[in-house]
Amino acid sequence: MINASGGTRQGHYMEGVKAMTNEGDLVHDAWLNAVARDGARQPVGLLGALSEADTIRRLELPVHTMLPVVLRQLLLPVMIDALGAPRTRQEWGERFHRGRFTHDERDRLASYLGTRRYGARFRLFDAERPFAQVAGLKSLNGETKTAAQLVPSVASGNNVPLFSALSEADELLLTPGDAVLWLLHVHCWDTASIKTGAVGDPQAKNGKTTGNPTGPLGQFGVVVPTGETLYETLLLNTPILPDGLEPGDRPQWAWDERPAGLGCKSPAEAAWSERPATGLLDLLTFQARRIRLIACETEQGLRVHRVIVSAGDRLAQTPEVEPHTAWQHTAKPKKGQPHRRPRRHTSGRAAWQGLGTLLAMTLPVQSDGPYTSLLLRQIGDLQGSGVLSGQYRLGVETSGLEYGTQSAVVENAIGDDLPLPVKALLAQDDWLREALLECVAQADQVARALDGLNNDLRRAAGGDPLHRDKGSRPSAQFLHSLDGTMRRLLVGLRTVGEGDEELLERAQLAWEQSVQIAADREAGLLLAAAPPRAVVGRTVKNGDKEFVYRSGKAIGVFRTRLADILPRAAEERRVEREEAAVA
Repeated sequence: MINASGGTRQGHYMEGVKAMTNEGDLVHDAWLNAVARDGARQPVGLLGALSEADTIRRLELPVHTMLPVVLRQLLLPVMIDALGAPRTRQEWGERFHRGRFTHDERDRLASYLGTRRYGARFRLFDAERPFAQVAGLKSLNGETKTAAQLVPSVASGNNVPLFSALSEADELLLTPGDAVLWLLHVHCWDTASIKTGAVGDPQAKNGKTTGNPTGPLGQFGVVVPTGETLYETLLLNTPILPDGLEPGDRPQWAWDERPAGLGCKSPAEAAWSERPATGLLDLLTFQARRIRLIACETEQGLRVHRVIVSAGDRLAQTPEVEPHTAWQHTAKPKKGQPHRRPRRHTSGRAAWQGLGTLLAMTLPVQSDGPYTSLLLRQIGDLQGSGVLSGQYRLGVETSGLEYGTQSAVVENAIGDDLPLPVKALLAQDDWLREALLECVAQADQVARALDGLNNDLRRAAGGDPLHRDKGSRPSAQFLHSLDGTMRRLLVGLRTVGEGDEELLERAQLAWEQSVQIAADREAGLLLAAAPPRAVVGRTVKNGDKEFVYRSGKAIGVFRTRLADILPRAAEERRVEREEAAVA
């Protein structure tokens, strides 16, 4: 048969045939890979993932940016809409400490996802209402594109990853399970490239739509708190809503239940609008694109091989009820600008290097600065009120995409996970938080000192210092070498209590000693690489002043700076020298 791009292939193309298959039932088909608490891997459907969430440690997903996609577009809105959001800390705590859904809650989830309610709307290939798609969507030029358009790591159009195993000429076949994951990933993270103009979209011009923003998650750095089970992760990502959900707030699969006065376009039609989110459920399931998956029958079963991706709803701005971002607060913004804007993650930096933002529990009203996410503030509040233990083993996953060339291509993916002491989130008692931030600041200061040493050695050898954004810097390798040490420190500090000042002091001393060892190692490598002429050095004139650069002087300055940055380690070495002299 003739495919959508004019070629031929074996198999039967299944466009728009309602009775083509029973595959693509997201509620019951086992398409999500779950890792149980004992480490066993078991595929589950949407209902199974929710009902058995207490037995699942985590979901095994293809990329780091996929966790917030599955939480926001599926698990959280189904749970919140079916069971309601907790209205008080006490209600949240009762759910959390129970550790699982009750029989009644499981029945309500099953009923919500049953055929009498929304179950039929979770079918990927339904002819009339395919999940998160527009049935019968057609491009103005009548063409479709390869399924690679859904996957940022595969070459497609202007997005040409350096290490892609496939070229745009290769056909990518996605299983129904993979297809729905990447479908939802596009709604959340898609690039801002020109989109295919769709039949029925009055804003399409010349066969295309321009001016598209990235998907909503692409506009900030995502911060997701995680627990020891999927059930705990769901609760940790559920905001407490004292007044309940906003009137008329519905998820995308129940768009027809939204009041007409809200002015929302149907996500099941080609037309779209720029608008604010009407509430939490709308925000979590925001349909930033209009998409149609096109499947074919192969020897391996049903596969998605072609797609249409057109412009979708544009979020007017990230609302302050957005639960998964930290904020940059500006005390005196420019006219028309908000006081708070979402913060992005910095490429090349580990999550622990951004602890200053994650632990910023108070709003800097009189000055500019970071303010942590709504969910981390809520966790700190729950710990402060005794609902959540200070020794709870909290994790945080950060993710983001770095876009290039007018945000039309993906240049880099950012992803990390971090153990986080819950006590550090308690705004009223900042002793642990200050200790952690001191450790992070010390690593940053030593890194800058190493770069300074490198520049001084380059000058001593007759060269010039590295330009700020050019060359390989010793600080990068140094900070990378500290990654495991910092994570061990964070895990150890999960159990530190208020009366454990001595334990905290010993932990900080051990940290400084580890930093000292790593810094000495990097400094030794720099010194060994310096040519012999660096020993003699040179004199550089700058105006009326002269500066002498020699390797011996450079390493002396570095060690003095190191002693100032790491006072505990310096004092420990001084005491050891004195004791050795007496002996």
